[in-house]
Amino acid sequence: MSGNLFIVSAPSGAGKTSLVSALLKSNRHIALSVSYTTRAPRTGEIDGKDYHFVSRERFLEMAQHGDFLESAEVYGNLYGTSQSWIEKELASERDILLEIDWQGAEQVRRLMPHVISIFILPPSLSALETRLQGRGQDSAEVIARRMQAARDDISHVAEFDYVIINDKLDEALKQLDAVVIASGLHRDSQLTRHATLINQLHK
Repeated sequence: MSGNLFIVSAPSGAGKTSLVSALLKSNRHIALSVSYTTRAPRTGEIDGKDYHFVSRERFLEMAQHGDFLESAEVYGNLYGTSQSWIEKELASERDILLEIDWQGAEQVRRLMPHVISIFILPPSLSALETRLQGRGQDSAEVIARRMQAARDDISHVAEFDYVIINDKLDEALKQLDAVVIASGLHRDSQLTRHATLINQLHK
């Protein structure tokens, strides 16, 4: 028996990071996979906790050795998920969550078809634009580019198993937690986990 692997994807500004952070605080049985990236650390980010920050040369070397379960280039930066770490954690019956885009999700599905994928949508495009503007980090040109990228991302929503509208964070969190809990109660998992009890009950 092994843990479940979850993917959470969303367009930039849909509130994915806040939602995942809230899930990890409320559900101690799931852990976040820490991606490798060539992006420079932002203020407050910690190497090994937020990301594994590596040089572009190191990243490409790891990719050549087949170290990544998935990898993608986003806004000129490379991102990748360690395959060996994922396999080790799942084998120890730990649930793991990948916070990656639809491209990465597509790669993971090919290698791990039993992955459970969730797409987070904003309540509207205007709400998404307001959230992006509210960050106060990007110029109008960058926001316009991110809005177009968001539309492209949203066009892949039908490829995912579950869809959550993140209008109110508390409600979206309940829905995300429900997916995680229900996945742990799947028949095959429960029959394996509680084999002794089930055998006793039907004797």
